[in-house]
Amino acid sequence: MITSTLRRVLLVAKHASFQSRCCVASSRVQYSTVYDSNEKTFDKILIANRGEIACRVMKTCKKMGIKTVAVHSDVDASAVHVKMADEAVCVGPAPTNKSYLNMDAIMDAIRKTGSQAATRVILWGKGMRIAWNDDETREGFRLSSQEAASSFGDDRLLIEKFVDNPRHIEIQVLADKHGNALWLNERECSIQRRNQKVVEEAPSTFLDPETRRAMGEQAVQLAKAVQYSSAGTVEFLVDSNKNFYFLEMNTRLQVEHPITECITGLDLVQQMIRVAKGFPLLHKQEDIPINGWAIESRVYAEDPYKSFGLPSIGRLSQYQEPINLPKYVLLICNVNVPLSLQRMEAALDNYVIRGVTHNIPLLREIITHPRFISGDITTNFLPEEYPEGFKGHQLTSEGRRELVATAAALYVSAQLRSQRFLGNLRVSTTPQEQRQWELCVELEKGSHTVAVSRSGSTFTVEVDGVKVEVSGEWNLASALLPVTINRTPRVLQCLSRDAGGDITLQYLGTQFKVRVLSQLVSTLSAHMPEKVPEDTSSILRSPMPGSVVAVSVKPGDVVAEGQEICVIEAMKMQNSLIAAKAAKVKSVHCKAGETVGEGDLLVQLE
Repeated sequence: MITSTLRRVLLVAKHASFQSRCCVASSRVQYSTVYDSNEKTFDKILIANRGEIACRVMKTCKKMGIKTVAVHSDVDASAVHVKMADEAVCVGPAPTNKSYLNMDAIMDAIRKTGSQAATRVILWGKGMRIAWNDDETREGFRLSSQEAASSFGDDRLLIEKFVDNPRHIEIQVLADKHGNALWLNERECSIQRRNQKVVEEAPSTFLDPETRRAMGEQAVQLAKAVQYSSAGTVEFLVDSNKNFYFLEMNTRLQVEHPITECITGLDLVQQMIRVAKGFPLLHKQEDIPINGWAIESRVYAEDPYKSFGLPSIGRLSQYQEPINLPKYVLLICNVNVPLSLQRMEAALDNYVIRGVTHNIPLLREIITHPRFISGDITTNFLPEEYPEGFKGHQLTSEGRRELVATAAALYVSAQLRSQRFLGNLRVSTTPQEQRQWELCVELEKGSHTVAVSRSGSTFTVEVDGVKVEVSGEWNLASALLPVTINRTPRVLQCLSRDAGGDITLQYLGTQFKVRVLSQLVSTLSAHMPEKVPEDTSSILRSPMPGSVVAVSVKPGDVVAEGQEICVIEAMKMQNSLIAAKAAKVKSVHCKAGETVGEGDLLVQLE
């Protein structure tokens, strides 16, 4: 395997409830750590990160009485981490290699602010590629080294043995400068796409105590052998027989550290600061508990329907973290894994992100998948379960009825509010509180004739001969749509709605387009001609916004199926676009160095 590394800000949800990687909930872990105000560490620390992880470090610094300095680029001056810090220093323009990765600028900021220490959390690895033959080895070297140079200014690579179909399990270690080292249990990181973590658990439901201890002891031996002093992670590949193989050691605090904090009660940032000042560890190995079970879901600005998550950009038009979960008590330790997963589902359902495509649909499908719930997972989970790519939540008959009924109830509720329904619906002569309507609801190329009756805030909708009872507050201005369907509470999101009956609902994490029509309009619509989709088989468009790294063809070239056409870089990841079939290049509409948007024409074939 060939790999480089990447830092990225993302979002984390966890075990008994939800923790956002957006500067909100990371301080709500119920730490057992004692913050000794008489223990003198540092007066001021510069944090060479941005986003949530910077805020995470600042929260512990505040508890310890340490002033903080934030760094930012020209475009991040109003970011949350900048506002949260005691001081802030601009370190350069927007490109990361000219600001956050510019070590001279970071060192200047340390000197200017008089910081006694600097902390940096590198958020995770990327660029990993599997090479099955010589050609793939050469290509993997080229792309991985380019990504590494672009991300970090360092194109050096690691070459590692590839273990087929393993689990990826890592051990959190903590060591001081006095020869003490601890292992703080493990994190299960097997759910990955493109060899990058998506969902993590702590502890792993796969390991037995003996294997856990053996992995932990070897991780500690490694930390001591290199005289490591701080928090770090030793990563292993584990086969089905619980044989484990060393992968690498990450000498940093990783973004998934909160789930370890959940089950141990230790504030790892505080431990790192104490160790950096020279204090010995306060705990012994026998003091490290496993309290409950924690899960982390990484919410990315990615399109999960494209290779399980190609980068997506856009203007964030609405953002609301989960705030109205039932019995909202964060991080209650509970060994009841199904209950914890239900709370994670609720957190994802209540998370509102508009304006950019995100991967919540994929996350929700993962945590409700029978294989995940049973712990039967490997690093190949996603390609095995979705060999044709992720398609979103697949509706059951019951789920389809629930969605149709909710859309019909929402439509009628809106019509009642606007008083425009009288001319468009068949209205009976019963009292207003008991009126009945007949509608046609179109969903996923299927059509349903439904009958709707209302009593107060409750609608009874007959779908395919089955009655579905839907009740709710029907606040059409709210981002969330909490309803009760046949006595089961659910939270949907109404992403869009128009007077013509087109409604986009997020149901069980996935967006569905629904059309609700009166019987008359439905009959007339059946006579409208269908729009013929454009033939795009000879057109190569950019699957994402980004920059063109290389163009490998020119007009007149004959390309074979699978041959590289061009390379697009987005979010510091390079993506090779290949020919879907053998063809001749008719025209090229891009060149290296250009910025392209999603859907832009790159190359036309004939």
